[in-house]
Amino acid sequence: MKTFTLEEAQSLLPVLESLLKRAMEDKRSAEETESDLAGLAQRIYLSGGMRVNATDVARQRAEMEANLKRVRESIAEIDSIGAQLKDLDSGLLDFPCRLDDQVVLLCWRMGEPSIEHWHTVEAGFQGRQPVDDRFRRRPNSSGRPN
Repeated sequence: MKTFTLEEAQSLLPVLESLLKRAMEDKRSAEETESDLAGLAQRIYLSGGMRVNATDVARQRAEMEANLKRVRESIAEIDSIGAQLKDLDSGLLDFPCRLDDQVVLLCWRMGEPSIEHWHTVEAGFQGRQPVDDRFRRRPNSSGRPN
C-alpha cells in the first residue's frame, strides 16, 4: 500500500478533485438516464403497451453505459494514484499515511480547501481529528524534516 506525506497528498488534490468532479457528473447523468428509462417502462406498463422509438431508447441506454464506464475509469485512476475513494457522492477521499509506527488515513472531502483531518483506519470518518504538527514535521524524501 502506498503511503503519503501530508504535502504529497495535498499536492495531488487538484488532479483528484478533477477526477472526482468528472465521476460525479457522469454518475449523475447515468442516474438521470436510468430514471428516464424507468419512467418510460412504467408508462408502458400502465398503458398496457405503447409505441416507443427503439432507436432513442437504445441511444439512451448506450449513453448511460458510456457514463458508467467513465465513472469506473475515473475511480480506477484515483485508485492507481493510491488515494482511497470512500464516498463518491460526497467526494470523500482518504490517503494512507505513516504516523509513528502505524498507518493512519489523511481525510479530505470535496469542498474542503485542504487536507486538515485524519483518522485511524478503525475510527473512520466519524473519528476525524485535526491534522497536527506531527504531520507537518514529517521527513521529506531526503530524510530531513520539512
